[in-house]
Amino acid sequence: MLTQSQVKHIAALKLKKFREEHGQFIAEGHKLVMDMVSSEFLITGIYASGEWIAENHSMVSAKKIPVFETTAREMERISALSTPSQVMAVVNIPVPDHTVSGMHDFSNSLSLALDDIRDPGNLGTIIRIADWFGIETVLCSQNCVDVYNPKVVQATMGSIARVKVLSCNLVEVLGGTPSGSPTPSGSPTPSGSPTPSGCRDEVPVYGTFLEGDSLYDQTLSNQGVIVIGNEARGISPELAPFITNKIFIPSFGSSVNGKAESLNASVATAIICAEFRRVKPNPNA
Repeated sequence: MLTQSQVKHIAALKLKKFREEHGQFIAEGHKLVMDMVSSEFLITGIYASGEWIAENHSMVSAKKIPVFETTAREMERISALSTPSQVMAVVNIPVPDHTVSGMHDFSNSLSLALDDIRDPGNLGTIIRIADWFGIETVLCSQNCVDVYNPKVVQATMGSIARVKVLSCNLVEVLGGTPSGSPTPSGSPTPSGSPTPSGCRDEVPVYGTFLEGDSLYDQTLSNQGVIVIGNEARGISPELAPFITNKIFIPSFGSSVNGKAESLNASVATAIICAEFRRVKPNPNA
């Protein structure tokens, strides 16, 4: 049985202000929890049914994670899911990494930069896509949905345990300015924006635009940043000057009876990442 204090605390983590206040988030479901157990995230407690505890006792005890047997009624009260699972973990939000000082940090790998992605499902799916295609870092503008929102965490299907997600001022990072470093979600964005000349020429920055060249006619690289814009408005005007390679995903639908006007942000990300890896299958090449 959980105490009222435990129930209240865990239930509060569904809200961003309490996640920020306590520096914790929740992860639900067997696969997601086990991915967290195997990761570098610090789990402060696992709340599960007696059956789940019995089946997974050896692995959890080896990690010395506190485990609390939880009734079905208690899981309903603390769960963020419409149908609660057998297990939930309360996890510490990692201390922000303040090492991004400009584009040179991304010159040896391919990263994603997300500009004002507001839908939790999209953000979570994009993190999962990054994991699938071997992209280790995802940069989020400070007006993206909170990465530790339960819906985002759930949509990652465990990939959040393997992909580094950083909140930062994308204008400064893409501009290559020294102050372009990640900050905790919700922190104020520093004032002032670098000019387009601040971008590091040796690092390509790809972004989708209607006036861009076809994705399939581009010279793609295993280094640089792929910018994914807002679901409705695309890439913001503030970031547009830093895009060195404008790409367009062509439509092959017939215009006789009309066709789709746009693609979902996560679908577009998957198509783009698949083409990058098709052309350059070795991420370290």
